[in-house]
Amino acid sequence: MYVPPHFAVPDRNTLLDLIERHPLGILVTHSKGTLDANHIPFELDRSKGDKGVLNCHVARKNRVWEEVANGDEVLVIFRAADAYISPNWYPSKHEFHKQVPTCNYLVVHAHGRITVRDDERHVRRNVAKLTHMHEASQPGPVEDGRRAEGLH
Repeated sequence: MYVPPHFAVPDRNTLLDLIERHPLGILVTHSKGTLDANHIPFELDRSKGDKGVLNCHVARKNRVWEEVANGDEVLVIFRAADAYISPNWYPSKHEFHKQVPTCNYLVVHAHGRITVRDDERHVRRNVAKLTHMHEASQPGPVEDGRRAEGLH
């Protein structure tokens, strides 16, 4: 992706903050000569590696976990805000007629290698972490698939 230097964000923590605030990522994979994109909620673990580790869970019926191999290169795109910028917003447009329309946006492209984990203990722990993270702001949040109000 081309990023003009004046729009680049070199601060890693700013990028990681965006991922945590907008955890629905687009997992882009390439297998069997075909590109695929899956919209998946992610959890960022900043404590692992120098860039952190992204964890997610996909439904067993979503075949992406069978179509990729451990170590395959993947891209995850996290998107926040976007806005159309009209050339009419520039005062000089009416004088020089050289401005063009554009879009401003906040996005992070996370490149890495995928690891598929299909053991029950790992999957349950991962689903619980993702559920807890996404339910934290909900009234009567679900915990481990059960309502927190004691309906166990």
